Amino acid sequence: MLEEKNIHFNDLQVSYLDEGSPTGFPLIFIHGFPFNKWMWEKQLIAIKENYRLIAYDVRGHGETEAGTPTFSISQFADDLIALMDALHIEKAIVAGLSMGGYIALNAIKKYSDRFAGLILCDTQCGADSAEGKEKRKKTIDFIKRNGLEVYAQESLKNLFAPASLEGKMNEVLFIEETILQSKADNICLTLQALADRMETCSSLKKIKVPVAILVGKEDKVTTSEIAEKLHELIKGSTLHIIDEAGHLSNLENPDSFNEYLLEFLKTNFGSQTSMSL
Repeated sequence: MLEEKNIHFNDLQVSYLDEGSPTGFPLIFIHGFPFNKWMWEKQLIAIKENYRLIAYDVRGHGETEAGTPTFSISQFADDLIALMDALHIEKAIVAGLSMGGYIALNAIKKYSDRFAGLILCDTQCGADSAEGKEKRKKTIDFIKRNGLEVYAQESLKNLFAPASLEGKMNEVLFIEETILQSKADNICLTLQALADRMETCSSLKKIKVPVAILVGKEDKVTTSEIAEKLHELIKGSTLHIIDEAGHLSNLENPDSFNEYLLEFLKTNFGSQTSMSL
């Protein structure tokens, strides 16, 4: 049974999971939008033997406080580094899915010396187009008028591969409940942060740490073509396309996801010791 913990920093209470070996190499998981740390449960259980595994709730998600009246991806990146400081972690491997990838790419751009490795899952480096920004604005307006129920239902259709919607009911219900249990105001604040985010494609060539890119073969949100672009822009990166998975590849096909994740970790960090302060 994984145990939730809380830590305070910068006038913010953050909820997180801290599993595996306390002296193992730190690996931090950042969830997608609008989810929480529990989306990583199958990864925390599968690879906990040799690593210190941390999954946390991003500001305004799960059990972590909002703390401020507005959000930004840059602020979320600063929170990641503040969490590492609070947990006495000098360097970490960071894994981010979708929004988590946006946060990780923003953070490595600003704090490259704090990263030992990077795992980008179902994500991209581009900013929202004008059309994308307008779509997010309409979604914000819709949620403010109608609440989260219809929004949750529509989201599921885009998040999961068609076969997952039929055959992965536990995962689908988990994500639906996660969205419905979220605070509508915080979802709207995060949608605005996503719309306002800056591109990070231009900084990818500066990444010097090992990078793995994972994407669901049937991801309609950040397609395998987008993942191929990341792979081309990040020198020396590895790319794995995960069968039978959409945008939530770690939930839809955890066996393949974990296999590729472990392969990346063993190849690049198998002989490493703890990097905690």
